[in-house]
Amino acid sequence: EYAVKVRRREYYSLVTHMDDQVGRILGELDKQGLRENTWVIFTADHGLACGHHGLMGKQNMYDHSIRPPFIIAGPKVKQGAKIDTPIFLQDLMATSLDIAGDKSRKGIEFRSILPILEGKETSQTHKPVYSAYLETQRAIRHDGWKLILYPKLKVKRLYNYAKDPNEITDLASQSGQSDRMKSLFALLTEEQTRFDDKIDLSKPFPELTR
Repeated sequence: EYAVKVRRREYYSLVTHMDDQVGRILGELDKQGLRENTWVIFTADHGLACGHHGLMGKQNMYDHSIRPPFIIAGPKVKQGAKIDTPIFLQDLMATSLDIAGDKSRKGIEFRSILPILEGKETSQTHKPVYSAYLETQRAIRHDGWKLILYPKLKVKRLYNYAKDPNEITDLASQSGQSDRMKSLFALLTEEQTRFDDKIDLSKPFPELTR
């Protein structure tokens, strides 16, 4: 309990410090009259478990440890809007090139999020978000749901993060979720191919194959 309290105090102190530094940058843009014509993208590495789910650190597939902040402001961005379409942090590079007018995309694996900002793509049409940690964990997030697999333990978890954002209620054991898990599993294996992930998940989870 003491370690969790210390870690959380440190974490919130860093957040406060970061807020101050971002404020200095935005204040200077205002001072120079550049704010209205400047794209500002705030993001970071993923977070940490500070006692959440009984864990410390970031070696897990829960949102508190894999989900980075992503805030974007610019000439074409609606002020105060919140979009729940999942993206990859690496989409930042493709987005920056898109903003700069570079349409070549040569060697770029990820996608610009400008179509999302413009309302042309939603969580239903955007690609799912794939996550992996060593050979021990895999996850897929799509359309309000997340499937987490632990291949060495042969354990699976299913969360409806649209209704359960803290991922408290595991629905994997509910018989009515079988088809949903198979659908998510199929998406996961497709993303494995795209990212050249060689782990064969069909062996520990034959019940999820179609």
